[in-house]
Amino acid sequence: MSSNDIQLTSIQAAHDRIRDKIYPLRITESPSLSKQFDQEILLAHEYLQTTGAFKLRGALNAVLQLSEADKKVGVTAVSTGNHGKALSYAAKLVGVPCIICMSELVPDNKIAGIRSLGAEARIIGRSQDEAEIEANRLVSKEGYVMIPPFEHPHVIEGQGTIGLEMLEQIPDLETVLVQLSGGGLISGISKAIKAQKPDVKIIGISMERGCAMIKSQQQGKPVEVEELPTLADSLGGGIGLDNRWTFDIVRELVDDLVILEEEEIAAGIRHAYFNEQVIIEGGGAVGIAALLAGKAKAKGKTIVLLSGKNIDMQLHQKIINKQSYEL
Repeated sequence: MSSNDIQLTSIQAAHDRIRDKIYPLRITESPSLSKQFDQEILLAHEYLQTTGAFKLRGALNAVLQLSEADKKVGVTAVSTGNHGKALSYAAKLVGVPCIICMSELVPDNKIAGIRSLGAEARIIGRSQDEAEIEANRLVSKEGYVMIPPFEHPHVIEGQGTIGLEMLEQIPDLETVLVQLSGGGLISGISKAIKAQKPDVKIIGISMERGCAMIKSQQQGKPVEVEELPTLADSLGGGIGLDNRWTFDIVRELVDDLVILEEEEIAAGIRHAYFNEQVIIEGGGAVGIAALLAGKAKAKGKTIVLLSGKNIDMQLHQKIINKQSYEL
């Protein structure tokens, strides 16, 4: 299989498979952003999913397609938090054992969220690459099924259901601002939207402190980048030097790439709280942040995806009060 095998029909099939197990996408206008930018700016509240982030869609689509033999052994993944929580929830829903491998950079609140769902959280090393070694061992030595956070067709198709729901509700959509990490989210959304409306502009947004996909696109091939603590911790991690899916889709379908500084991300979190009455994590706020920083331009009806809310509340309080904080 290749990235060309992910089609509108397979994303629609994913939607049929998971739709009765997820919350539908809620889209509302942002009066403050619409006024500021003289465009209709819409917010897509995907943080309202059961696990607090979009990742549930892809995880569910993958787990629901496991064979009975694989379900008995279990699933594993490397995660910065949100995918691990989503996979833990999906595995619990289907009755499948689950082990999530994470680095020490993952915030404690996200580790606790995974364990609360009955999955095992294994903390390995200081990077996603180190955590991946343990996940690969579970696959090769113990027979677990790897369900990665982005580099899997079923995961990409599950995330693509967001794009279907965007166009269902806003058929005259012109611009979409999407979080960019490993690329599963933006790949699925781009596939779903561009297949129906090729002229919709897709903008991918990441952070300066570890923007692996953007650096890879700039160099024309997957590359490693240093992972550093960041407010957008859910966007951390590499894309894999042997990336077979998301690198090509991003190169083909994403129209613009944006890199944000930490204070710009903090400004997005503050705006969401004070102007939209929404609590979201740094990775969830990058779309708002990119608009406020003037690094992404809204054209016509614009959807800003708010992808997750799993932020440590003490950190959130310090950010909105403009107090000093440590990551």
